[in-house]
Amino acid sequence: MSACVPAGATEPAHTERAHPPHSPPPGRRRGFRVASADLSAAVAVFLIALPLSLGIALTTGAPLQAGLVAAAVGGLVAGRLGGSPLQVSGPAAGLTVVTADVIHQYGWRTTCAVTVLAGLAQLGLGCLRVARGALAVSPAIVHGMLAGIGVTIAVAQAHIVLGGEPQSSVPDNLRALPAQLAGLDPAALAMSVLTLAVLLLWPRLPGRAGHLLRRVPAALVAVAGATAIAAAAGLVLPLVDLPSWRSHALAGLPEGPVLGLVAAVLATTLVCSVQSLLGAVAVDKLASARPGAGHVVRSDLDRELLGQGAANVVSGTLGGLPVAGVAVRSTANVHAGAVSRNSTMLHGVLVVAAALLLVPLLELIPLASLAALVMAVGIRMVSLHHIRTVTRHREVLVYAVTALGVISLGVLEGVALGIAAAVGVALHRLTRTRITHTEENGVHHVHVRGQLTFLAVPRLSRALHLVPQGADAVVALDGSFMDHAAYETLQDWQSTHTARGGTVEITGRRTGVRIAEPAALASGPVPDGEPGTSGDCRCRAWTAWRNHQCDRPSPAPDDAGARPDETLESGEADPRTGRALSAPARGRTPGGRQLARGLSTFQRRTAPLVRGELARLAREGQRPSQLFLTCADSRVVTSMITSSGPGDLFVVRNVGNLVPPPGAESGDDSVAAALEYAVDVLAVRSITVCGHSGCGAMQALLDSRPASPASPAAPAATPLGRWLRHGGPSLVRLRDTGASAPRLAGRPPADDVEQLCLTNVVQQLEHLRAHESVAHALKEGSLELHGVYFHVGEAQAYLLAEQEEGRVFDRVRDVDLVV
Repeated sequence: MSACVPAGATEPAHTERAHPPHSPPPGRRRGFRVASADLSAAVAVFLIALPLSLGIALTTGAPLQAGLVAAAVGGLVAGRLGGSPLQVSGPAAGLTVVTADVIHQYGWRTTCAVTVLAGLAQLGLGCLRVARGALAVSPAIVHGMLAGIGVTIAVAQAHIVLGGEPQSSVPDNLRALPAQLAGLDPAALAMSVLTLAVLLLWPRLPGRAGHLLRRVPAALVAVAGATAIAAAAGLVLPLVDLPSWRSHALAGLPEGPVLGLVAAVLATTLVCSVQSLLGAVAVDKLASARPGAGHVVRSDLDRELLGQGAANVVSGTLGGLPVAGVAVRSTANVHAGAVSRNSTMLHGVLVVAAALLLVPLLELIPLASLAALVMAVGIRMVSLHHIRTVTRHREVLVYAVTALGVISLGVLEGVALGIAAAVGVALHRLTRTRITHTEENGVHHVHVRGQLTFLAVPRLSRALHLVPQGADAVVALDGSFMDHAAYETLQDWQSTHTARGGTVEITGRRTGVRIAEPAALASGPVPDGEPGTSGDCRCRAWTAWRNHQCDRPSPAPDDAGARPDETLESGEADPRTGRALSAPARGRTPGGRQLARGLSTFQRRTAPLVRGELARLAREGQRPSQLFLTCADSRVVTSMITSSGPGDLFVVRNVGNLVPPPGAESGDDSVAAALEYAVDVLAVRSITVCGHSGCGAMQALLDSRPASPASPAAPAATPLGRWLRHGGPSLVRLRDTGASAPRLAGRPPADDVEQLCLTNVVQQLEHLRAHESVAHALKEGSLELHGVYFHVGEAQAYLLAEQEEGRVFDRVRDVDLVV
């Protein structure tokens, strides 16, 4: 839900609804309309795409018009059909190595046919809905592939920068570089250095004037500046040559060895698909990180793959380069404030206009300037951030093998080597398990580092048998996997050791992490005779009290004459255990015993795991990033549905998850005080209003007399009735037939209660904007608002999003967590 809205209106009944900057406003369409933000973003992207498209075509050895054709088709076809509205497609630097190799071996017309076949392959993959499978490729392989392509581009373009011609491979380019340096062209080198200097310094212009000038893309300024200086100085340089469109070569029938053509199609499909899908995910992150952006609807990756396939079919047929999502253009599109796919399509229209009308100007551009531009793009593809990331995850070997393979052998061969290296690293980690045994203060510690498989069972058995009979033992499992053989070995030893008087505690090293073994091993040692805590307890942390299976059986009616609900005095013996009851047990009811047992279980099992984290929070104070406002309903467990821990959420709960507007009759300052404290003192970055299915407060509102804007709710004499008056505007909104009602993605609301629950979340978000502290933070862009609906029966969360057809609660899927 967007937070980028002024909070001037304080009318609680039905304020004007806003939309986030990355999504078009809801409502009925009235013809084709282009928002001003889309228009300015299209111009910005066009100014970047024009020189880059020519430079990439120059790098591959294709006709220069092919780059313009691919840019236009990427904007119009992929922009209209793709599943990522803000991603801009066109000729990509990541495809230059593959395309240049195909052109060198088979010629241009066959390369166009390969592009068409790759597009058809993408259409097939999109129909099979396997797009998310591409995201399973190790990031180290993807980054290594892009780095290898970047090095290949940079080394090849270095020859053009020096005034020469590139060779067909990186080794050949490196061997020819000394001779090229000896015979360099000073004019070409000067224009290249000028272009690189502008690219480097333009984004760093200081001051207010620099801020205004930086709105013009550095690539355009660099190429235009080099062109103007070369023309003014009368330098004799190779220039862009755009033959007549009448002689433009279109796709022909593929000619060449079948296996070679199949490999070319596979390589083109692989690079186009992976780069486009990863780009779509990155664009989602960029859009959600924009100031004031609310929940961003994730890209439809299968639709994006279909759109990219259609674009490649059209581009290849028209004699264009292969098309893929381009990171540079997509980033510029998002940063320029684009709100829909219209910006991408309009940029394609501008490219078409330039290709038809600006040919005389384009033919003044020095080739050395375009080569320097593309060389800078290639250098940036070797990202230090990616290198640090793969190093931190201990995958630098996979990265290096992939990059060197791409540089030395080619894209497909490099990726194959990277996959082999990734499999080897995974197997090495799976089999490399360290098992140690130590003794501290009479307690024997067996520490297992790594994955516990059947290969480690002999070493595990030797370490476990070093623990003497009857001793206290702690087995720490520092890993995420245990196979059946290792589990059986550990379980058998645990049973034998405890039967001989010893104790065993099996834990995970990291706080709060459960190892993937059956619950029998997850239980720690149990103090002798403690009720309701047998060592084989299989109850999870979220198990409701009534479902606990770890309690001792209730005594029979004639068991010592005691009744389960009978109260015992301190010092008397418990008829079930024979032990004297302590003072805290005095006067306990069955409900009190449940609470006490829950507290005891926390102290025994959970407190040792969280004590360190809670001690840190006690020292440093709370620093939550989110305010979570939800209903007091006992079925909504905030920490469970958000997977949050201590210190993550500042939680406010009340009946109906209501936010009384400022100055409302029968106002309640507790919610306003919590808002002020969370926003002004704790500086939370987002506020979430969470409704849920089967809300009793919403049912009570529906059962009340009909509401109207003049009288949102009937007078009530009870505290509950007075509180529910704050839900009156939600009821008015529900009964407003002229308004677009929020809905669930994929299905209609089950009944009026569910529809009111959804409407209430939207209305309370509008009430939030009326509060001064929230409005001020929204205006500064330091706060965002979100809406959530939790269906209790389905255990399913929905996030509120803005779509073209209105407000929609979109289902949160488990696969989104992987992304």
